[in-house]
Amino acid sequence: MEVFWAKGYEGAQLADLTEAMGINPPSFYAAFGSKEAAFREAVDLYIATVGSAPMRALDSATTLKAGIRAMLKGSIDVALSSQPGGCLLVLGVVNCLTENEAARECLKKARRTTLDLIRERLERGVRDGELPADTDAEVLAAFYNGILQAISFQARDGASRHDLESLIAPAMAAVPS
Repeated sequence: MEVFWAKGYEGAQLADLTEAMGINPPSFYAAFGSKEAAFREAVDLYIATVGSAPMRALDSATTLKAGIRAMLKGSIDVALSSQPGGCLLVLGVVNCLTENEAARECLKKARRTTLDLIRERLERGVRDGELPADTDAEVLAAFYNGILQAISFQARDGASRHDLESLIAPAMAAVPS
């Protein structure tokens, strides 16, 4: 997972993966079958562990605003928790070669799930009266998903925690009163 997170799908070479796992190429292929299958397992592990923290924070907070703030802070924590920084789901396949379309689709599906989780929490906020009834949860979810992606790209570009946390206040201003 860490190799794909740091180098992306296309940048991760078999030698990188086998070295990180302490196995030889035949053992790698016996365990995973292919680089793509190993990538899918790495994405699943990421989602089940470090990558799930921001969405858990969004869902478990006592208020919608507290959840959005916690999601953004959690995303910053994830983006700064590895070198070279960022989120595996955002940066795992950036320059997609035609033969790697399946890996790109894997990440697109994971990002759609993130978008859906944000939208569902916003819709719950509308139902619970935390947001006005006319709130466009779809558009607001796309906005927050974009902020998460911006955090990832900026972290990869070396932004500091302070720089990333400075994005929270303007992002919170988008929550309708």
